Amino acid sequence: MTKMIHSYWAYLVLLILIIAVVNAIIGLTSKKEFKAKDLRISLFALITAHIQLILGFVAYYFSVYYDTMKNVGMGEVMKNSELRKPLIEHPLLILIAIALITIGFSKHKKKTDDTSKFKTIAIFYTIALILILAVIPWSLWLSNL
Repeated sequence: MTKMIHSYWAYLVLLILIIAVVNAIIGLTSKKEFKAKDLRISLFALITAHIQLILGFVAYYFSVYYDTMKNVGMGEVMKNSELRKPLIEHPLLILIAIALITIGFSKHKKKTDDTSKFKTIAIFYTIALILILAVIPWSLWLSNL
């Protein structure tokens, strides 16, 4: 059940993150004022990503892959790309991506001008989005549609 929720919530995270990136790029390139709406969009991306992280941790520890890792050991997991991807690569890069989102959101709050706020969100959230897109298990993920 948690894995299913984790998979479906990922659609929302991806959508909101794309909206936040596009909003930040538009705000940066058009020299707009950073308003409450812009803050809410980037904050909602942060919140949905963190909820996804929690769901991911729960799904991870109750997955068949985790049981396999406990049984075969980390050495075997690292040798096997079918195990390494869901057990090591996906969680690690998602953690890095969510850390980047968190850092970007925190850094933008310290900026005093609107251009810097949009630029900070655009840079950190875009890098996070690229990392997330790189490690989504597309074949499994799209089969949930």
